[in-house]
Amino acid sequence: MTVETESVVIEGVEFAAALTLRSDIGLIALHGTKEGGTAELAHEVAARTGASCLVFTQPAGDLVHIPSHRMAAPHCETLQEFLASVTLVISLHGHRRPEAPRSIFLGGGNRAAAATLAHSLVALAPAFDTVTDMARIPGGLRGLHPGNPVNLTRSGGVQIELPLSARTRLPAKPQGAPDVPPRPVTAALAAGVGHLGSRPRG
Repeated sequence: MTVETESVVIEGVEFAAALTLRSDIGLIALHGTKEGGTAELAHEVAARTGASCLVFTQPAGDLVHIPSHRMAAPHCETLQEFLASVTLVISLHGHRRPEAPRSIFLGGGNRAAAATLAHSLVALAPAFDTVTDMARIPGGLRGLHPGNPVNLTRSGGVQIELPLSARTRLPAKPQGAPDVPPRPVTAALAAGVGHLGSRPRG
């Protein structure tokens, strides 16, 4: 297993991208520093399931949120390699919607894959409200933009929007310390990705 790294500037912001290719299912965290816990969760679930993984972090400066579809920069070699190597994408994001502090929203274009992941979340992380109904997912969190990396592979993918409590057990952690995702969420996503890996994809 080889981890490929790249320093890339997107819209004037420097990112560090780390790519590990293992299988044709890929986890991606586009905002791994800004949306704390998503990078750690992507790495852990990918390692447990043998999935591929691409994580973007910001090594310095003020944290900036660039919308997902604008992160799909053609000059980002690790992203292009990731998209060429996987068929199904699981994109991890964080939200802080005050009206939905325990809601995990599953958007993206592959609704069958969203249902599979939702089944595992409901069973193994029942403390959270798992939402797959697009009518209940806020417009900005649906992950349906055609240029969003979650929709750029053959089978498309699932955009998972996680509240803070589903991304870290250490909301008041020291600056620079890694986030520690809750065990039930990690286990649920690993189980769901495992189920997806056992099914044929078109």
